[in-house]
Amino acid sequence: MVVEFAGGVLAKSLALVADAGHMLTDAAALALAWAAVRIATRPADAKRSFGYQRLRVLATFVNGCALLFIVAWIAFEAVQRLLNPVPVNAKAILWIGTLGLIVNLVVFAMLRRGDSHDMNVSAATLHVLGDLLGSVAAIVAALVILWTDWMPIDPILSLVVSALIVKGAISLVRRSAHILMEGSPEWLDQGELRRTLEQKIPAIRDVHHVHTWSVGPQDTFLTMHALVNGAADQAMVLRDTKALLAERFGITHTTIQIEVDDCVDKDCAEDPIKQARA
Repeated sequence: MVVEFAGGVLAKSLALVADAGHMLTDAAALALAWAAVRIATRPADAKRSFGYQRLRVLATFVNGCALLFIVAWIAFEAVQRLLNPVPVNAKAILWIGTLGLIVNLVVFAMLRRGDSHDMNVSAATLHVLGDLLGSVAAIVAALVILWTDWMPIDPILSLVVSALIVKGAISLVRRSAHILMEGSPEWLDQGELRRTLEQKIPAIRDVHHVHTWSVGPQDTFLTMHALVNGAADQAMVLRDTKALLAERFGITHTTIQIEVDDCVDKDCAEDPIKQARA
C-alpha cells in the first residue's frame, strides 16, 4: 500500500493512488472481518442471549459502505483527470502495479479458501478483488501509455474498475442491512412454510403470527402460533412441528405457541400473510 501510494504520487498515476486507497481500506476491512470472525465464536451470555454472530453481519455492512465511498472518490478523481489530463510515469506504474498484482493474488487465493457462504468473508474478498483489478488496470494503463502515449487511459480504467466493484458492494450492503433490520431470510417463503405445516400435521388447523429472522449469516430463528384441534396431543404436535421445520427448512431454533382457541394477541388480526390468504 505504501509503495503504491508513493509510486502513484511520484508517477502522477490515479490508477496507482486508487489502488493504494483500496489497499488502505482493505487492511481495515480484513482486520474488521478477522475480528468479527474471532468475536463471533464467543458463546452467548446474559447480555447477548443470541451470541455474537450479528457482529459478522455488522462488519459486512461497514465494509460494503466503505467500498461504496471509495468507488465514489475514485470516480470523482477520474473525471477530474479526464477533464484535466496529467502526464504519468508509465514505467514506474508498470513495476509497482505488477508488485501489487502479485500480493493481491496471494491474499485473494487465501480468502477464497474461506467460507464462501459467509458474507463477512465475501466482503473482505470483494475488497481484495477490487485491489486485484486495480493492479491489473494500472498495468494495462502503463502498457497503453508506453505504446501510445495516450494519458486518458489511466482515469478511464479507474472508472472501469470502480464500475466492476460497485455492484458487488451494493449487494453486500443490501443483504447485510436486510439482516440488521430483522428481515425475513430471502430464501424462505413464509406462505409455503405455513401450507407445509398445515398439510403435513393434521392436528394443526391454522398457522399464524409467523416471524423469521437471521441472527448471523446462516442462523435462522422462528416464532409462530399454531392453532390445533382441542383433542390433539399438544406435546406431540410441538415435537412434530419442530422436526418438520428442521428437516424441510433447516430451522432448528424455534419458539412455538400452541393454541386451542382463537389467538388473543391484538396484532394477530394484522398478520399480513393471513390477511392475504383470507
